[in-house]
Amino acid sequence: MTPVLAMPVLAIPDRFFLDVVLFTISLFSTMIDPIVKQGVVTPLADPRDKALARTVRPRRIDEYVGQSAVRAQMEVFIEAAKRRGEALDHVLIFGPPGLGKTTLAHVVSNELGANFRQTSGPVLERPGDLAALLTNLEPRDVLFIDEMHRLNPVVEEILYPAMEDFQLDIMIGEGPAARSIKLDLPPFTLVGATTRAGLLTSPLRDRFGIVQRLEFYHVHELTTIIERSAGILDIHVARDGARELARRSRGTPRIANRLLRRVRDYAEIKAEGRISEEVAKEALTLLDVDVAGFDVMDQKLLLAILQKFDGGPVGVDSLAAAIGEERGTIEDVVEPYLIQQGFLQRTPRGRMATRNTWLHFGFAPPEGKTNETPHQMDLLP
Repeated sequence: MTPVLAMPVLAIPDRFFLDVVLFTISLFSTMIDPIVKQGVVTPLADPRDKALARTVRPRRIDEYVGQSAVRAQMEVFIEAAKRRGEALDHVLIFGPPGLGKTTLAHVVSNELGANFRQTSGPVLERPGDLAALLTNLEPRDVLFIDEMHRLNPVVEEILYPAMEDFQLDIMIGEGPAARSIKLDLPPFTLVGATTRAGLLTSPLRDRFGIVQRLEFYHVHELTTIIERSAGILDIHVARDGARELARRSRGTPRIANRLLRRVRDYAEIKAEGRISEEVAKEALTLLDVDVAGFDVMDQKLLLAILQKFDGGPVGVDSLAAAIGEERGTIEDVVEPYLIQQGFLQRTPRGRMATRNTWLHFGFAPPEGKTNETPHQMDLLP
């Protein structure tokens, strides 16, 4: 008779194993999301970011944190329009992704007490798509069009008389029998948002009476945003923990709120749900977000310039090929923060690393290869 071999029972440290498994599960949904291709600190939005934004988004202008100059101007413009009983002039909001362009559009609508209609440039494929939106507007409604730089040129032509004269020019029929008719539209406010204002045509850009540029946020402003979001979401975060998250959020509220969610997962498993400075540091290290807010993609780009191109200059196409990334992603997503923080320079000959870049990665800056660029993070209180 063949003896039956008993399998040995492995002794596993229960608490450690459980911690690892639970934390892995809590992060799994983030790990499989396409946004991971860009990293947890990408300013691009994913569906969960949009759902969170609807929960924590400020409703009124006095709840809107940061962008003090923009806020002060919009308060005046909105109040003046309300007193005159008129539609607010058309507003163009531009700046890097994640800074609150959509949020500001919602705030404008709420302050005006108007209906809010939302769409985006790529969705408006045909003139009829835009005509359907415009003809259903009520007086003083706010129409928000995101990604204005991606509008179909044919659709854009329809928008000109609508913005300027509140009229819609449409063609009836085809061929020799075709005729143009004009439909009157109620006065409305178009709020356009774009990350690439330079791609807007001059005729379109000139039809916006109010143009606002959103800047990266200061650390103390992001700290306030994180504490406000934590209060709404019932997350226990200490002041120093919120500040640590703010320091690594790349000046971007969308990233700050995303890091808050991810660090909350860590804190629930490792720190009884409380986010202190130390807990925030541990979680962010696990997420590969360094002290400057750089993720793997940022480090990959900067190290490529240092190690493969001797600090630059290097053309963006060569750089994209070297790190296996698309040119558009580098220009729109990765570079703005690096340039603003003084880690990257755009020159006529290409991209160059700054002195800060060499020092950040522990290298001695070579003579004559860099300019003395102050670390911008030191300038943000």
